[in-house]
Amino acid sequence: MPGPSRPAPSSASLARRLGPFDGASIIVSNVIGSGVFLVPVLIAGWVPNVWAMLALWLTGGVLVFAGAMAYAELAALRPRAGAEYVYLSEAFGPASGFLTGWTSFVAGFSGAIAAAAVGLAGYLGRFVPAAADATPLVEVPLALVTLTVSPQALVALGVIALLTVVHVAGLGPGRAVQNLLTAGKVAVLVALVVLGFGAGEGSTTHFTAASGTVAPSLWLLGLIPVMFAYAGWNAAAYVAEEVRDPGRNLPIAMAAGTVTVVVLYLLLNALYVYAMPLAEIASVDVRIVDAAADRLFGAAVGAPLAAASVVMIAASISAMVLAGPRVYYAMARDGQFLASAARVHPRFRTPVTAIVAQSAWSGTLVLAGTFEQLVVYTGFAVVLFSGLAVAALFVLRWRHPDAERPFRAWGYPYAPAVFVAASAAMTVNAVWREPAASGAGLILIAAGLPVYYWFRRRARTGSRAPA
Repeated sequence: MPGPSRPAPSSASLARRLGPFDGASIIVSNVIGSGVFLVPVLIAGWVPNVWAMLALWLTGGVLVFAGAMAYAELAALRPRAGAEYVYLSEAFGPASGFLTGWTSFVAGFSGAIAAAAVGLAGYLGRFVPAAADATPLVEVPLALVTLTVSPQALVALGVIALLTVVHVAGLGPGRAVQNLLTAGKVAVLVALVVLGFGAGEGSTTHFTAASGTVAPSLWLLGLIPVMFAYAGWNAAAYVAEEVRDPGRNLPIAMAAGTVTVVVLYLLLNALYVYAMPLAEIASVDVRIVDAAADRLFGAAVGAPLAAASVVMIAASISAMVLAGPRVYYAMARDGQFLASAARVHPRFRTPVTAIVAQSAWSGTLVLAGTFEQLVVYTGFAVVLFSGLAVAALFVLRWRHPDAERPFRAWGYPYAPAVFVAASAAMTVNAVWREPAASGAGLILIAAGLPVYYWFRRRARTGSRAPA
C-alpha cells in the first residue's frame, strides 16, 4: 500500500551526532519513572512470594530485551526518525503508522510529559510550598474542558518550556543536559541501593519469610503492570536518524539501555524487600521508594529523596521532549502531519516546530487537567504498538530477505515471536479487564483515522497541510 507523496525536503536535515551512550541515556531516562516506584506495591499483593515476584520482574526484563533487539534490527535496517511510525508504515501500511504517531502526539508522549511535569512541581512543593499549590488563579471555560491556571500549573509549564528550549537549541546542549540528568538519576538509584544494603536498617530474613500461594493466573496478570513499568525501552529508535553509524551504535544503545534498566529494577525491588516484608509492601499507600527509604534510614531522608526525585523526573521529561518530536517530524516529511513540523532549524539542526508543537499540547493538557485520563485510556496502546512493531520484523524479513542488515535480532525467530505473543495477550487482557478505559482509548486512537485520510487526500491533490 503506497504512502502519500512527500513534501519538498526542508533546507536542513537532522545531524548524526548521537553515540551509543546518548542512545542508552535516552532509554534509561524514558523507562525509569513512576512505574518502579508504584507498580511493586501492586505486584506484592498479587504475587506474595519474594522469589516469584523477582522472577516476574526478570521475565519482564527478558521480554523487553527481546523487543529491544528486534527494534535494533529494524532501526539499523531503516535508520530514520520515528521508530514504530516507520516500521508499521512499511510493514502494514501508512494508516497503521499514522495511528501510532497520532496516539504518541495526543496522549503517549504529551500526556506523559504533562503528568511528569505536574509530579515534579509536587516534589518541588516540599521546598517551595507555592510550587505545589493547585489553587486556581484563573479559569477559562471552554466547550469541553476548563483551562485552570494555578501556581502548580505554572511551575509545570515552566519546566516543559525550559526543556523545550534546551532541545530546540541543538543536539549538543540537548544531549549534554540529557546525559547529565540521566547520570544523576542512575547515581541516585545506585547510591540508594548501595547505602540501603550497606547501612540501612533492613533484614535479609524478609527474603526467606513464609509466603503465600501464588496463583499462576495472577503471576501472568502481574506481567502487564511490569511491562508498563518497562515502557520506554525502545526510545533510542526514535532518534535513529541522528545516531552515528546506526548499524553499530543503535544495537549497542538498545542493549546497554535495557540491561541497565533491568538490573536497576531488580536491585530496587530486592532493596524494597530488604527494607520490609512483602506483605507490608503490599499495604504501602505512598511511593514504595519513599516508604522503603524511611524504613531504612529514617524520616530524615525524606528531603534529600524529594530533591533526587526532582532530578529523576526532569530526566524523564527531557528524554520525552527529545524523542517524541522525531515521530511527528517523520510524519510531516511524509505529508501526514502539519507541514511545518518537517522543518529543521538551519542552525541547530533540530525539528523545532515538532518540538514546540508537542510541548504546546503538553502544556494544554496541564491546564486542562486531562492528562491522567489520556494516559490511562491509551496505556494498553504502548504494548499494542510495540508488539506490532516487533511483528513488522517478520514482515520485512519475508519481503526483503536479501536486504543488507547491519544487525540481526538475537534469538530470531523465537525471542521476537514470544514478545509479540506476550504483547497480544496483554493487550487483550487489558481490553477485557478494563473495557471502559480501553474502549475510550480505542475511540481516541480511531479518531485519528479521519485526520489521516484528510492529510492523505491533501497529499494526493498536491496541496500541503497548513503550517
